[in-house]
Amino acid sequence: MREYELTVLIHPDLEIDLEKPLSKVRDIITTNGGEITTEENQGKKKLAYRIRNEDFAVYVYFELNLPATGVQKVDATLNITDEVLRHLLVSKDLKRPDEEEKEAEESAENADKE
Repeated sequence: MREYELTVLIHPDLEIDLEKPLSKVRDIITTNGGEITTEENQGKKKLAYRIRNEDFAVYVYFELNLPATGVQKVDATLNITDEVLRHLLVSKDLKRPDEEEKEAEESAENADKE
């Protein structure tokens, strides 16, 4: 299984009772062989442009493990889910070093040059 990041934009009218749409998203992930490692509700935010006549959405971020066969199924199911305005499912880049490590390396190189 590979690690993925999923950001889901939920319809703003559902902000009062987020548990129902979130449980639906969780069920979609787990029925396709996925495992949620992190879930973070980032709250209601203004969208950069209107989506389905909505100016706001509730952003929810997930980190999950999914088998290769489950990725397309999760993506297709989220596309037709009414509660979800938009979603983005991307693979985590495990080879890319953290920004802090990069900055530490650059500062060490600069110190050696001086």
